[in-house]
Amino acid sequence: MLSKRLSFVLVGSVVALAVWGAYTLSQSPSPDSFHARLNLSDVLSGDDAGYARAFEPRAFSFPADHGPHPTFKTEWWYYTGNLHTADGRRFGFQLTFFRSALSAEPVKRASAWAAHQVFMAHFALSDIASQRFYAFERFTRAAQNLAGARGQPFRVWLEDWSAEATDDDALPMRLSAAQDGIAIDLTLHSAKPPVLQGDRGLSQKGPEPGNASYYYSLTRMPTQGTLQIGEQRFDVQGLSWMDREWSTSALSRDQVGWDWFALQLDDGREIMFYQLRQRDGDADPLSKGSLVQADGTARLLTRDECLIEVLEHWQSPRSRVRYPSRWRIQIPTEQIELEVIPHIADQELDVSIRYWEGAVRIQGTTRRQPLTGHGYVELTGYGEQ
Repeated sequence: MLSKRLSFVLVGSVVALAVWGAYTLSQSPSPDSFHARLNLSDVLSGDDAGYARAFEPRAFSFPADHGPHPTFKTEWWYYTGNLHTADGRRFGFQLTFFRSALSAEPVKRASAWAAHQVFMAHFALSDIASQRFYAFERFTRAAQNLAGARGQPFRVWLEDWSAEATDDDALPMRLSAAQDGIAIDLTLHSAKPPVLQGDRGLSQKGPEPGNASYYYSLTRMPTQGTLQIGEQRFDVQGLSWMDREWSTSALSRDQVGWDWFALQLDDGREIMFYQLRQRDGDADPLSKGSLVQADGTARLLTRDECLIEVLEHWQSPRSRVRYPSRWRIQIPTEQIELEVIPHIADQELDVSIRYWEGAVRIQGTTRRQPLTGHGYVELTGYGEQ
């Protein structure tokens, strides 16, 4: 998704917890719990000296680039998806892994617990029928095999949450996570080649040199497997989406957050668009995305090509933060007009930094013909202006 991914609370005060040991958070309305106590702008600041930066397009190589890029400060493996049972019961899921370096070079220490990389993961499940949302967070150091990432064979893990290859080509991938009676065990294939976002995979996020990421997506991943909610076990299938980014960058001075859309249309196309929000409420000129055709070819969408209008809002009963909650998205050059509607209003992750990320449904038209689909939306920086 974005090189300023909100969830990188592995810096600042959260890093201190991660360095001293593993930590787990789960969704809770308790005001005394360690939830959402950090500010997005604060945690995205820090010393970037000595790290690699994304200055220009590079050659991508797969499956190697599914693996880690430790010379960059931050990196993530981001999976979301919409699933259903044979009788039509629907679910959304999110499983995301984040790596953050504590120093540009490894620090030599004798302890087996010594580490200069820390990992965090988020796991969330949306049960559409019951209108229930479950979310969990973990973070720990990359020591004693508690967490880590490798390229071939591909695997990224934090304790018993993992994404890993089932063969040497990295695909299909298997996702597994379980906590407090909520679990997924899913196998993801890819129906299309990787989409290189931005300029051949270089995604510029701010005007400063190097304020960019290397970014690609697997936009249509046929998925099957099982999920569990308490004593109930469901056989499911559907579509997932994988976003991969690595970078050494931060929010620019005038940027407060972003709205990210990953939309899988039933005509075989996908739309990704992230709208960087400025403090005055305007969309940043560097907002951008891509339109992926059914045959896998993709083209850039600029800020001016993708028009986003907020139709409704929802206010969290926990944080009192007011989020957009229904959108009209128009791409006039493609004669696309869509409404994007959350399956559940409350898909707010009440974790180290609050944000909203959830499953959505799509209805609209393309060239005056009906068009539907499903997807995921992420909203960050709300309540911090």
